[in-house]
Amino acid sequence: MVEVLAADGVFTAADVARSGAVILARHGEPDLSRKVRLTADGYRHWWGAYEEIGLKQGQTPPASLIETARNAGALIASTRPRSMETARAVCGGKAFAQDPLFIEAPLPPPPFPAWVKMSPRLWGFISRFWWWFFNHHAGQESRAEAEVRADQAARMVVDLARDGQDVLVVAHGFFNTMIGEALKRQGWRCTEDQGFRYWRARRFERD
Repeated sequence: MVEVLAADGVFTAADVARSGAVILARHGEPDLSRKVRLTADGYRHWWGAYEEIGLKQGQTPPASLIETARNAGALIASTRPRSMETARAVCGGKAFAQDPLFIEAPLPPPPFPAWVKMSPRLWGFISRFWWWFFNHHAGQESRAEAEVRADQAARMVVDLARDGQDVLVVAHGFFNTMIGEALKRQGWRCTEDQGFRYWRARRFERD
């Protein structure tokens, strides 16, 4: 029987064939307005509130995500309120794990002068650019540390999927992307990509 080298050891081709899918879903829309203009310090406080806030009322989860949750054998949410509330909305009463391993990568804004005011969306883009390319982490998790965490998260979901059950992760846009890249390095491919908007998911399977 053919042996395939996995990230954490050697397993057989038969084991690969039994692997379930890994679905990485982004949470629903948080209850925090983006229709503001902020300084760097203002964005820092805005992001802190974003990390602690739950979902905006009146949202309806997509039927496809509810169906994915219904069919999944393992469900995991990050420990952020927006992630846990999303998981409750799609899981239909099924139990799900909560793990800080899946929280979003930090978004500390660069130290622009106070006269620079931008929307949260633009601050988020610039902050991610500075974090990714210039290692600006302001004492928080660095890109290198987040990549290690993403590899750990990928190994966890691969282990859960190895016996054939689908695994649904309800977490965050950018860190889900990092997990997806880690999965690709481990031999998985994206077979469905709904994009990066709220409630959207990407499905990964092993060939």
